[in-house]
Amino acid sequence: MPTKTNRSSKSKKKSKENKRKTENKTRKPQEGKERIPPPTHFPYFKDDYCPPECACYGRVVQCSDKGVEQVPYGIPYNARYVLLMNNFISSIQLDLLSEYSSMELLSLSNNRLTDGAIEGSFEGIPALKRLYLDRNLLQSVPTDLPVSLEELRLDNNHLKMTSEAAWANCPSLFVLSLSRNSLGSGPESLPPGVLSPLRNLRTLNLDHNQLASVPLDLPLSIRELYLRGNRIKQFSRGVFNGISGLLVLDLSANRLKNKGLPRDSLLNATRLESLNLEGNKLKRVPQTLPYSLKALNLEGNLISSIKKASFLNLNNLEHLGLGRNKIFKVSAGAFRSLSALHQLDLCHNTLRQVPRQLPEGLRSVALTHNRIQSVPFDAFCWGNQSLSRLERVQLEHNLIERGKLDVQAFTCLRGMQVVHFY
Repeated sequence: MPTKTNRSSKSKKKSKENKRKTENKTRKPQEGKERIPPPTHFPYFKDDYCPPECACYGRVVQCSDKGVEQVPYGIPYNARYVLLMNNFISSIQLDLLSEYSSMELLSLSNNRLTDGAIEGSFEGIPALKRLYLDRNLLQSVPTDLPVSLEELRLDNNHLKMTSEAAWANCPSLFVLSLSRNSLGSGPESLPPGVLSPLRNLRTLNLDHNQLASVPLDLPLSIRELYLRGNRIKQFSRGVFNGISGLLVLDLSANRLKNKGLPRDSLLNATRLESLNLEGNKLKRVPQTLPYSLKALNLEGNLISSIKKASFLNLNNLEHLGLGRNKIFKVSAGAFRSLSALHQLDLCHNTLRQVPRQLPEGLRSVALTHNRIQSVPFDAFCWGNQSLSRLERVQLEHNLIERGKLDVQAFTCLRGMQVVHFY
């Protein structure tokens, strides 16, 4: 049996333990040491959060040139402009962008995106107005574009064709840029009416593709049409099926001959102000140009002569470029009817004299790199004008001997400092 001594020792141990517990409960925390709060949820996507790979300025999120391979996680949902150019992004996480109700601009230029990698990525961004997907690896136009989109850039991809269905959801599109692709390489690359759903389109850029002809039935709303550097041989009246609002047309660096520009080709372009036909194969000035033209560029063609009726009725023309042709003859008064002409370029031709009866309102005429030997008395000074408006006459790199020039040819100029011989 246990002795009384053992019982008393056990009771003493219990009383000490109880006392220790009571002291622990009532003991105050040491001064200078605060309790560590429990961990909270990290503020991803919050208004004041910025991913470490990016720099944030208000509602602009700048993640360009960071070498990232995917869209940085946690970009604030209230972001308006998200810039992700010049990275190595090859895919977009599913539904990642669907919560960005305020995003207006998304730039993914110069990445590694393919068709499958962006499928379904953009349709859930309700306020998106500008989408830049240029310099990627896309082979077709995304078909899930948001209705709000106003500007789409798909330059420098591998596009070979596009269908009308791709544009069905883009009634608000103003600017469409498809330059430097492979459009035109297939038989149904751009079929007639393919862009007809884009009824508000203002600017269409198809520069540097492989088009042999201009797509037909383009939207009449287009104001600027760029087709430089294709293989176009013909521009027919069917490009616009009705009176168009076209103001600027660039057909430079193509394969146009005069037969490829029939008399009625620009009949519906009644508001056209700027026409660029530089670098084609034209042998004469095209006929029946729109009266509304203000700028006409015919440089780098095969034109050999300018007839008196070449520019009739172009009363609004202000800038005329005829440099780098093979012009050796200009009929007297061929430019006389161009009452609004300010600038005339005839450089790099084979003229032997300055053209006669230049327009009275002319401010600048460039005649360098010809074979000019003489200046007719009525080149600059003719009619009733006592003082010419010419401010600059460029005659460098010709065959002129100043001692043999007729001084009367320059009497109406504002001084010989206007003329540059060397």
